[in-house]
Amino acid sequence: MEVRATQRHVRISPQKVRMIADAIKGKPAEDAINALKFMPQKSAGIVEKIMRSAVANADQNTSIDVDELIVSNLFVDQGPSLKRFKARARGRGARILKRTSHITVVLSEGLVH
Repeated sequence: MEVRATQRHVRISPQKVRMIADAIKGKPAEDAINALKFMPQKSAGIVEKIMRSAVANADQNTSIDVDELIVSNLFVDQGPSLKRFKARARGRGARILKRTSHITVVLSEGLVH
């Protein structure tokens, strides 16, 4: 049985979130949340919040044992970019892309090692 939680339009670059995603994929949900709690990156706090939401979603389903959940998949897609510009030399403007992410956490029941 799978449970998922999604957060869209998060104001952080997908590349920065994917570094964290690779570190916790395949871990038990409880271990992943504990690992994220002590990571210094901004994206770790965001992913931790989504993980807690996925666990809460699983808790609503009576047939799922919350203690046996593992992070089966965590994927980060690119959302819409905010386009800004910065003034440059000789009256020019340089384009700045402020990227956003769509983060999805998928938890499934599995054997916890």
